[in-house]
Amino acid sequence: MKTNAARLLDEAKISYELRDYEVDPDDLSAETVAAKVGLPPEQVFKTLVVRGDRQGVAFAVIPGNAELDLKALAKLTGDRKIEMAPLKEVQALTGYTRGGVTALAARKAYPVFLDETVILFDVIALSAGIRGTQIVLAPDDYIRVTSATLGEISQPK
Repeated sequence: MKTNAARLLDEAKISYELRDYEVDPDDLSAETVAAKVGLPPEQVFKTLVVRGDRQGVAFAVIPGNAELDLKALAKLTGDRKIEMAPLKEVQALTGYTRGGVTALAARKAYPVFLDETVILFDVIALSAGIRGTQIVLAPDDYIRVTSATLGEISQPK
């Protein structure tokens, strides 16, 4: 099934692969998704919705085996303080539900901040906009289509 994220990549003439997996609503972790799509967790990126005190809402995209470094992200965005957007607001802000959030074709084009480890890989996987489907594409293509800013924004779990 084509998602809005896949259609956006089609329009941009970016090649990608869709990988479907069975969803366990009790375990939406990136590590579990990585195992199901056959990639190491550090190559499956999760998209988090954050809100800064100066810049407002943004996407933070980090490896599945890491956690977001809020201080490092705030430094990169120019905010004094950044916090995770409350889960109850995520769908209204992005158009996507938890486990299916992506910066691709979101309700609004919020700024994207991407962990710099993305450049270590030939391909990365990200949510296709629905639970149960990942988009696998080249990091440079993702950076280009999202206008992502790279930085050191994750830390080991």
